[in-house]
Amino acid sequence: MSSRGLSIGFVAERTGLSVSAIRFYEDQGLVHPHRNAGGQRAFERSDIRRLSFVLIAQTLGFSIAEIREALASLPENRTPTTADWTRISNRFGAVLDEKIAQMQALRDKLDGCIGCGCLSLDKCRLYNPEDRAATLGKGPRYVMGDEPDPG
Repeated sequence: MSSRGLSIGFVAERTGLSVSAIRFYEDQGLVHPHRNAGGQRAFERSDIRRLSFVLIAQTLGFSIAEIREALASLPENRTPTTADWTRISNRFGAVLDEKIAQMQALRDKLDGCIGCGCLSLDKCRLYNPEDRAATLGKGPRYVMGDEPDPG
C-alpha cells in the first residue's frame, strides 16, 4: 500500500476476492483503477467498498449489468458518501422486497394450485376450473402474483 494507491494484492486481501476476479470486475467496468508509474494497477480505498458491494449484490442474484448500472451513478471524482450509497441501497432494496414477496408466494402456494394449467390434481378443478389461469397469461400465474378468479 502506498500514497499513490492500493495494490491489487492488498485490495484482494481486504475484499476476499481473487486477483483474477478483481481484474474481471475491472474489465466489466465496475472499478477503474489508475496505473502508477510502473504500469501497475493502483486502487482507491473507495474501490474496496465498490468491490464488496459487487460481491454482495452478486450473491443476492443481481447481474453484472444491474450492478454496473448502479455503480455508474456513483461519483468517479470523489469518494462516495453515505447518501450516494443510500440511493443505491434503496433501489436494490425495492428489488429485493419484490423478490422476497415472490419467494414467499412460491413457498405458500407450491403445495397447492400454482395456476400452471396442468389440471392434473384434484385441487386444480377447484382452484383453476376450465384452466381460467390461462386467460391471465403464460406460466404459473398464481405464483407470479395473479389471484384466482372466485367466479
